[in-house]
Amino acid sequence: MGFSDVLKKSFVQATTESMSRGDAIAALMAACLIAVYIFFIYRVMTRKAFYNKSFNISLVALALITTAIILSIQSSVVISLGMVGALSIVRFRTAVKEPMDLVFLFWSISIGIICGAGLFEIAIFASLLITAVIIALDRFPSVKAPMILVVDSADLDGEEQIMEIVEKYSTHSKVKARNMEAENLNIVMEVRVKEGAECIREISRINGVKNVSMVSQEGEVTF
Repeated sequence: MGFSDVLKKSFVQATTESMSRGDAIAALMAACLIAVYIFFIYRVMTRKAFYNKSFNISLVALALITTAIILSIQSSVVISLGMVGALSIVRFRTAVKEPMDLVFLFWSISIGIICGAGLFEIAIFASLLITAVIIALDRFPSVKAPMILVVDSADLDGEEQIMEIVEKYSTHSKVKARNMEAENLNIVMEVRVKEGAECIREISRINGVKNVSMVSQEGEVTF
């Protein structure tokens, strides 16, 4: 028996024990039920943010498609190699805006793979554990983000008075930008204050201050 015969017998003619129709239907139904569960968890977790219904529906479809692929791969080595070749040419260019969307995306794919392998108990336990971890960490108190204080003043020497008031109300302050023109002083500061209204009210009373505003900062929180 030559090498070509061994290769043909091992890879071309070899097949693995495929699932019965009942097992395949059970795998698809389990994947569908868990995917619908993911659908509602994603809807609840994004109630305070931008909710994309199309993306949420795609999570359910993705779990079912992945399960069907895994079931097909189990039937033959030839099909599995062809599937790898077909999927290798696919390119996804849709940008994922939220990090949590990636979590749900991989969660849905994993459920499809696990259910396709017939490990329903692992899929259920993993889904419940992931849900508990996400909810627990979401309720974990986070550090309060600093505010951005912007002050416009016609007094070029009024920065010292402004800093005195900021230090009075703020536990942390840092000058982010300082712009000075012929008759205008602009200061941008990062501050953490408990009484923001009182702070900007007192700064506005300084002679020469034309405008003062305090806005929330979006992005990473510095400790």
